[in-house]
Amino acid sequence: MVAARQRKQADIRRDGRRSVAARARGVLRAFGHLVGGLSTALPAFAALLWIVVAGLTCVIGVGLLLVPTVPRVVRSVADRERDRLSRWGPEIVGLGPAPAGVRAALADPAMRRELRWLLVHGTLGLFLGVAGVTMVADAVQDITYPLWWRALPAEDSTPTLVFWDVHDDADALAVAILGVGMAVCFLALGTGMARLQAWPGRRLLAPAADTDLSLRIAQLSATRAAALDAHAAELRRIERSLHDGAQNRLVAVTVLLGAARRALARDRAGAEDMLERAQETAEQALAELRTVVRGILPPVLADRGLAGALTGLAANCGVPCRVDVDALGRCPASIEATAYFVTAEALTNISRHSRARHATVTVRRAGDRLSLRIEDDGVGGADERHGSGLTGIRSRVEAHDGRLTLTSPPGGPTALDVELPCGS
Repeated sequence: MVAARQRKQADIRRDGRRSVAARARGVLRAFGHLVGGLSTALPAFAALLWIVVAGLTCVIGVGLLLVPTVPRVVRSVADRERDRLSRWGPEIVGLGPAPAGVRAALADPAMRRELRWLLVHGTLGLFLGVAGVTMVADAVQDITYPLWWRALPAEDSTPTLVFWDVHDDADALAVAILGVGMAVCFLALGTGMARLQAWPGRRLLAPAADTDLSLRIAQLSATRAAALDAHAAELRRIERSLHDGAQNRLVAVTVLLGAARRALARDRAGAEDMLERAQETAEQALAELRTVVRGILPPVLADRGLAGALTGLAANCGVPCRVDVDALGRCPASIEATAYFVTAEALTNISRHSRARHATVTVRRAGDRLSLRIEDDGVGGADERHGSGLTGIRSRVEAHDGRLTLTSPPGGPTALDVELPCGS
């Protein structure tokens, strides 16, 4: 009875910790959304000014030279927002070059939607981004204010948005309380602000249904080609593994057995030595065959599931690695195998090239999407063009209509984000 109560209390504490961690991740994600939205709202505001300048200067003739650039400017800024929203959620496919000429642009429904988005995002989106970033910055400043306010000059000791003078620790503590209030406001409003900022882009920048269908067909054709290439590469890998490893050892076994058979009549001790070597070589060939078979579809996935399989990979990694997996349930076998091989290849790259001290594998499932994030604190600079195995990883992911994003600035850290469809 006591043990059951203790287990229940432990489960409650664990669920509470997960809830707090999920809430913290949501807040950080909302802040990242607002910062990213601000990075596209500023160009949107500049594009609005450019349109106004072009329109006003048409009176003196100069604007006639500027007006033809407006469609390209609008499409460029809209494509930046499409890329941003695609990184944070469902992909929004780009529409290609802007229509040539003002009349063609005004007749294009997509361009008209982009103009409406520009007006909303360059005003409301800019306000929401500035408000969110300012709220967080002021909250951090005010909460920490009692620690450093005495180091400020007397005339500059009052922080932003504080309407009283700070003369002693009580005044500084009041500033910290104000900072806590702003932090609470962001916790309550940040996610909604991020959604409101992204909503015009989701609503207005998505292509029309017929355009989306044709682009989707092209995308699926490319995905199918990538799947065939990945399949051919996997067959070549298996063939090389069999030819260079197990096959050569089996040939050696055959040679040793033949030599042992011929030596039985004249040198029995030598024949026994050859048989022992043949047995060892056969055992090595069997071990290599097992390795190849596991490389096709690891049995550990069927036995222990994706979480257990990734834990095993982390245990064998050359760098200390932590695995953080929420309760996933089972995904399709091909998706689990892809997640497993992506993690295995990424951890191999980390062990060989990153000079990292720690690595983390994080797996989450949200609806019909499986998210995999592999991070390390190494030297960074990973590049698909330099033969690091990342091209093969991308091919595997895109073969399942998934998405891969690599962030690896020189000096680190490196983060590999993979999203895979896994059914509802």
